[in-house]
Formats: sequence, C-alpha cells, structure tokens
Amino acid sequence: MLVLKFCYYRCKSVSGIISQATRKCKRCSQELPATALDCPQCHALVHEEELDRTAARARAYEANGSLQDALEQWQATLVFLPPESKQAEWIRHHIQELNLAIHAPGAPDTKSKWAKWAAPLGPLAVLLAKGKTIFLLLFKLKFLLSFGSFLALYWALYGAQFGIGFAVMILIHEMGHFIDIRRRGLPADMPVFFPGLGAYVKWQAMGVSLETRAAISLAGPLAGWFAAAVAAVLWLQTGNGVWAALAHTGAWLNLLNLIPVWVLDGSQAVPALNRMERAILLAAAVALAVTLQEWFLLLIAAGLAWRLFTKDQPEHGSGSMTAYYLAVMAGLTFILHLMPRTGLGR
Repeated sequence: MLVLKFCYYRCKSVSGIISQATRKCKRCSQELPATALDCPQCHALVHEEELDRTAARARAYEANGSLQDALEQWQATLVFLPPESKQAEWIRHHIQELNLAIHAPGAPDTKSKWAKWAAPLGPLAVLLAKGKTIFLLLFKLKFLLSFGSFLALYWALYGAQFGIGFAVMILIHEMGHFIDIRRRGLPADMPVFFPGLGAYVKWQAMGVSLETRAAISLAGPLAGWFAAAVAAVLWLQTGNGVWAALAHTGAWLNLLNLIPVWVLDGSQAVPALNRMERAILLAAAVALAVTLQEWFLLLIAAGLAWRLFTKDQPEHGSGSMTAYYLAVMAGLTFILHLMPRTGLGR
C-alpha cells in the first residue's frame, strides 16, 4: 500500500510538471503544445533544467553507492525526454546496468555477513565511494597512455619546462569541455590525446539544444584562456620567458580553435547563432585584428564570413552565446597581444 501511494504521488507530481503549459520555446520562441517534450523547430528540450537537476541527483547517489536511489532518479529523468532521443536511449541502458548491479547474485548475503564488523569503517567507505567515480575516470588506461605519449613528445621537442607546460595547457582546454559536459548530466569520456595532432573529448550530444552545444564547445577555449592568463601572470612576476612562450602559444592555439570550420570548437558554436550574430562577431574579429594588429584574427573573420551563407542558421539566435564567443575571443587576443612573439604561435 505504501509503495502504491508513493508511486501515485510520484506520478502525479511528475505529470504535473509536464502538463504545465510551456507556450513558447525558450530558445527559438516557437509555440509549443502543453505536453511537448522538445521543440519541433530547434529540438531544444522543454524541461532541460528539471532534467539537469534530476540527473545531478542521480549521479550524486551513484557516487555515494546508493544505487537504488540513483535508479529511481534516472527513471524520473525519462519523463523529461522524447522516448526516441539518444539521451533517453542511453539512460534506459544505464538503468539496465544499475538493475543488474542491484540484483547481482550474492550481493545481499555479502552485505549482511560483513555489515556488523565493517561498521567502524563506514566513514572511510563513504569517502571512497564519493571519490570512486573521479578516481576511475582519472585512471582510465586510454587517457593515461595517450596523455603520457603526448607529454613525452613535447618534452622531447621543447624540453621539460615548455613540454610539460604545453601538455598541461592542452589538458586544461580539454577538461574545460569535459567538466562542462558532466555538470549538465551528460555522459562523457576523459580526453584522448594524439601526439602531434591534438586531443578530443568523446561525448553524446543526446537531444541537447544548439545553445548547450555551443556552450560546451566554448568551454574549452574559456579554460584555455584561464591557463594562458595564469602563464602570463607568472611571466610578469618571474620574467621567465618560458611562461611567456606558454601564454602566447596557449592563446594562439585557443584562438585557432575559434575558427568556425571543420571540427574546431568555433564550428560547433556557430550553429547556435543567426546571421546577424555571426556578422557581429565577424565585425568584432576584424576590429580587433586592425586595432591590435593581430592579423591571425582575420582567419576567424574569414570563417565567420563563410558561415554567413551556410544553411545552418537558426531563425532565432542566442545573444548569450554571441557574448560568450566574443568575450573569449577578445580575452585570448588581449593575452596574445601582450606577450612577446615567441613559442609555437610566433
């Protein structure tokens, strides 16, 4: 009876959330049916905020080892997602994995047998459980081997100081993507590095809005800006030219990533912007190039000029993503302009 009451009130609460009339899409202002789960025009999730909060609770329960509670939270996320979406597919698969873990043969007996004597170790177990997910992610073999070889290459080419610093700056850029993805409740793998080529973070853009994709894409250059800024401050304080080289190179590479072509971050951010917003960024790139004589920015301008005529322009853009793109571009350009012309970006 208690279970039935719980299910009744739970279903009633969830259905109440979904039945609220969301008349317009927050992203493109498209009129929406009261029961819509995604926008038919831009495919943005109607209940994205509720989904993120529920997924965050589910991950917290998993980190603490409360698999049953995590299972219930993951099940609750499905009511916010179109059943055919890739995100819903991933969550259903994850629910199956949790079910298998919860009902694994022998698990209850083992728990009852050892629960009494292990009780004093409870605080330690909780601490380990909280750090379990991070621990496993940090030590995935693919991540370690690829980053080790990446670091070794640049160490051999440029020496220990610049080589290690450069590899760490690329890691910080990729972790910017990774952290932004995970904080939104989306699955992602740790970065994989290709010596001499670059790195990437594998994730599934499961029914997320264009604005969310843009934010995740720009999170890498933003993290790269922070890394370059720290190197610039260290150069100002120490006078060590290695820090100047790292700051200049980091700023240059992250600006390179803002060019909206191919698989670069800028190419993943621009689809959230309409023609007017792309034109604004184009004008800003040209203005920065001329004012600061940083002619490299003309490559970003050329990419934006091309994207003025591509067919991926939404009817309603994103002012916040335009400002985000512009702020990161200007911040990186400022560091590039202040540093001596040294390092890979010379």
